[in-house]
Amino acid sequence: MSPRDAVTRRSANLTSQLRMTERLFSSREDRSIAKTIDDGLERVEAGILEQVAFHDEVADVRSRYLLAAGGKRIRPVLTLLTAQLGDGVTDDVVTAAQAIEILHVGSLYHDDVMDEAAERRGVPSAQQVWGNSVAILTGDLLFARASKLIAGLHGDGILAQAEVFERLVLGQLHETVGPEPDQDPVDHYLQVLEDKTGALIAAAAEWGASYANAPIEYREPLATFGRRIGVAFQLIDDVIDLAPEEAETGKQAGTDLKAGVPTLPLLLLRRSAATVPADRALADRIEALHADGTSVDAAVAELRAHPVTAATRAEAIRWADSAKAALDPLPAGTVRRALVRFADLLVDRSS
Repeated sequence: MSPRDAVTRRSANLTSQLRMTERLFSSREDRSIAKTIDDGLERVEAGILEQVAFHDEVADVRSRYLLAAGGKRIRPVLTLLTAQLGDGVTDDVVTAAQAIEILHVGSLYHDDVMDEAAERRGVPSAQQVWGNSVAILTGDLLFARASKLIAGLHGDGILAQAEVFERLVLGQLHETVGPEPDQDPVDHYLQVLEDKTGALIAAAAEWGASYANAPIEYREPLATFGRRIGVAFQLIDDVIDLAPEEAETGKQAGTDLKAGVPTLPLLLLRRSAATVPADRALADRIEALHADGTSVDAAVAELRAHPVTAATRAEAIRWADSAKAALDPLPAGTVRRALVRFADLLVDRSS
């Protein structure tokens, strides 16, 4: 990616983030903290690019690759938002937000190797450009840089980061190995999502409050909110994967189906295939998919129209509602309203 392309994508990325804050704060009273969040995002974005700069050119180019490609930065937004429950956007909060996003991006390098993904954020995935080994090592570099950031903060941040990283790895391990013979595949999948996606979003929500010195009793409700909204977020991505056109994930329709990555619509279809012959036939066709665009498009369209996709959206809404309910211990006001709106925005992405 050329420097000009990187600047263009960074500008578009910031514009997207600012629009998100506009949608989070709908009333005049709530918008009073929108500028604080926006200013914080500018600091986070600039700081991230500084933190992943390496004197070694080989490392520098590769570590910046996916960051420069864009991203919604929903985790830093959440960290800056929950910080409003305490001292606001302090230097420590900005550092924590940077660390969360760098952790997230590092995990994407590894995920794309595991899933053999061809694209990420609208550009060729790192392993397509440099190979699996370089992509894995780049992810490791980003994990190391996030650790250095957290080590400079007060409190037990290193322990908290280790716990998040453990859940990320366990989620990937369980996804790779698959469910045990006596385990329901849908339950297994939802647990994977809670570990792989929910753990980082939970950390983003909890760390914002923690590093802003918010009351300690707010942290567990925020972590629970993050885990649950993370599952809802990924379930909506499962629906988006079946959308007729490339959507916000930066993937083409049916990317997960072609790669053999399980999603909830497919798992629900397999469940119903045991008793419904037509579903068995569709499941068999999906299992036999090749890289032929026509067969993939036909299968995607059929699965998109199937009731299992509507059921996946309903499950996402159920998780989002549960996430919002977890916020009940928080004080009523701007932050709680914005968190509820945050959950709604994540679920409404493909509508």
